[in-house]
Amino acid sequence: MSSTPETRPRGPQVVIIGAGIVGCSLADELTARGWTDVTVLEQGPLPAPGGSTSHAPGLVFQTGPSRMLTSFAQYTVEKFNSLEADGVPCFDPVGGLELATTPERLADLHRKAGYAASWGVRGEIVSTARCKELWPLIDESVVLGGFHTPDDGLARALLAARAQMERATSRGAVFLDRHTVTGIERQDGRVTAVVTDRGTFAAHHVVSAAGFWGPVIGRMAGIDVPLQPLAHQYAKTPKLPELAGATAEASKPILRFQDRDLYFREHTDRIGIGSYAHRPLTVDAFAIPAYDEARANDMEMPSSYPFTAEDWAPSWEDCRRLFPALRDTEIEEGFNGVFSFTPDGMPVLGESRALRGFWLAEAVWVTHSAGVAKAVAEWMVDGRPSIDVHEADLTRFEDAQRSPSYVRERGAQQFVEVYDILHPLQPMERPRPLRVSPFHARQQALGACFLEGGGWERPHWYEANAPLVDALGPLPERDAWSARYWSPIAAAEARATREKVALYDMTPLRRLEVSGPGALDFLHRMTTNNLRKKPGAVTYTLLLDHTGGIRSDLTVARLGPDRFQVGANSPADLDWLTRHAPDGVHIRDITSGTCCIGVWGPLARDLVQPLTRDDFSHEGFGYFRAKETYLGHVPVTAMRLSYVGELGWELYTTADLGLRLWDTLWEAGRKHGVIAAGRSAFNSLRLEKGYRAWGTDMTDEHDPFEAGVGFAVRMDKEFVGREALDAAAPPTRRLTPLLLDDPAANVLGKEPVYVDGVPSGYVTSASYGYTLGRCVAYAWLPPLATGTGVHIEYFGEKVPATVAEEPLFDPKMTRIRR
Repeated sequence: MSSTPETRPRGPQVVIIGAGIVGCSLADELTARGWTDVTVLEQGPLPAPGGSTSHAPGLVFQTGPSRMLTSFAQYTVEKFNSLEADGVPCFDPVGGLELATTPERLADLHRKAGYAASWGVRGEIVSTARCKELWPLIDESVVLGGFHTPDDGLARALLAARAQMERATSRGAVFLDRHTVTGIERQDGRVTAVVTDRGTFAAHHVVSAAGFWGPVIGRMAGIDVPLQPLAHQYAKTPKLPELAGATAEASKPILRFQDRDLYFREHTDRIGIGSYAHRPLTVDAFAIPAYDEARANDMEMPSSYPFTAEDWAPSWEDCRRLFPALRDTEIEEGFNGVFSFTPDGMPVLGESRALRGFWLAEAVWVTHSAGVAKAVAEWMVDGRPSIDVHEADLTRFEDAQRSPSYVRERGAQQFVEVYDILHPLQPMERPRPLRVSPFHARQQALGACFLEGGGWERPHWYEANAPLVDALGPLPERDAWSARYWSPIAAAEARATREKVALYDMTPLRRLEVSGPGALDFLHRMTTNNLRKKPGAVTYTLLLDHTGGIRSDLTVARLGPDRFQVGANSPADLDWLTRHAPDGVHIRDITSGTCCIGVWGPLARDLVQPLTRDDFSHEGFGYFRAKETYLGHVPVTAMRLSYVGELGWELYTTADLGLRLWDTLWEAGRKHGVIAAGRSAFNSLRLEKGYRAWGTDMTDEHDPFEAGVGFAVRMDKEFVGREALDAAAPPTRRLTPLLLDDPAANVLGKEPVYVDGVPSGYVTSASYGYTLGRCVAYAWLPPLATGTGVHIEYFGEKVPATVAEEPLFDPKMTRIRR
């Protein structure tokens, strides 16, 4: 018997906190998937509740270096283009135009055009004359060119929120305004209800989509929300004679003048202007007034703070320089609008590990709102989003990155850098140093050039090795972009690793201890490879999700019958394993209390063997084996692994003994010409061997076979995701090794790859292979035969490359297994 609307299953009870663009979009996406028991609580009045959505200028530029954010924006454009309210479209596809007034910005726009081609956004670099055609009011004498994206445009955020609210309501969702959340109830580690000033609402799932109030809601749930609200200036000109007679809200592309941190849009016969040029105006999330309190203080809404004219003055001069029509005018009105920034500029999405059923959908701009809502709805209903969202996963921040002072400082810097030209390796400058390995003082003494990742100081090369450069002979000259955060010393360190022996600081790599009587069965079931090996075995394996996507790759060392050390990638791995662990299996992150040195090179055994009584010969200590032993006075866990393609070991000890381990190895290595080597050389060497980096080369969007790691899958055992692999169709894409034809050419990653003149994929990792004398690039492409010629677009130039056969270096593994 078919069910009636009254008896049809409505899914679990969901309460969404916040009826801005994210909350309304999420209610629409959830109800479209059959979860119709949805209640949306809003403290302000609907349909304009007074949060960031209520004042958002609505500019949607889709293209950026993040494929995830671009995908979110693409879906937002697609969805809002299909919506209307009161007969008014929710999206106005007027296009987008970004101007360059410096050669550096014009080069960056070429790079952005490459992103657009990589991610499937229509766009082209246009001349100064074309910029003037698109925006006749600009002074073309200051413009060098632009980047035009015809499918970008203006989102009418309040209308889009209302259209989705009405659609979700028609499916059963309930929207309640004037309900202020005062508490989150929980029991046995799960959320159970949301308490408001007008009643309590039971819930199986609670989603905080509260925008800049996110930290307030998070505190009620006992969850840190790493989000910093900041105020951002927006102003409108008076009516301009040059726009007289305009009837449409906008007819010209939304405009960016990023060299001066400005953007523009039309408001019929006026121009709206937003500025990121002013000092960061941080706002305390716990001091933002409620809607009625704001009105009582003559604020239009809680998100609209008084305009600070002194901050505006320099930007106004820049506006007048670009638009001669503004030179004899003054702004007519303005406000400082509050919105959210995180320490890395990405949204915060996902279910809390500390409180099950409590979800975050925070730090989301209108640009990405519908895409985020779709991803979170898929996550809740289907168990995972259809695209990789690890960049936005709420677990990505380390404890050291969650302090209020860190979030405030990094959030403010994200505001400053919104329109800056940022290099992919460029680190934040403050607060540093934050996390350092026990060898930090020794690294400083060797002149380490530190970059940063996950809060860790990570040496990329050492100035002490500069004398080794002279022996290399001439290296290809680099362009200015690829020469940033690079040194020829990296080539010398790579060569020393290939010819002698080098020490690498591997401390930032995540380490988990998994123990208990069920540990073996648990890990064997959760991962793809065979872990039923004797203690002392080390296994490379994969974590898959239920669709067969690669959640992570792991190195699992069985140190005892019920004790394992797991080399993982991110806090999300700990979260995933903890969620699935049965009683009796204990999982502990031991990264901060331990350290690791990689000792690699043909002389690695000559260095290490005299320090221990254990047999480190190939016969006595085989590849992918582990031993707990002593090196000098230091107890170590030694694993015979190599991610640089040379003989060697990863040596682990506790943090208190790390400095002693470094000094022991350094002293013993002097007669062998040991050096310290950095991440720049490491990345070059690992790409020559074709070793994948999770999160860059492969993610949960990819299965093991198309990613080239099918060797780590044992289809004769049961594991999470196996059924999906059984049903998988033949791969239509592969992670493909490319060698650039020109020995002097370089690419860095994310560039589009053209096959027969058509953009067909994109580069993931790339680095110059010093042993090979060519830049190595890995790219997602349709299956191509070895020897096929392709082109990689680098700053507008088509660079020829050839599909290669991997591994590119030492295919018989003779150097590792010696």
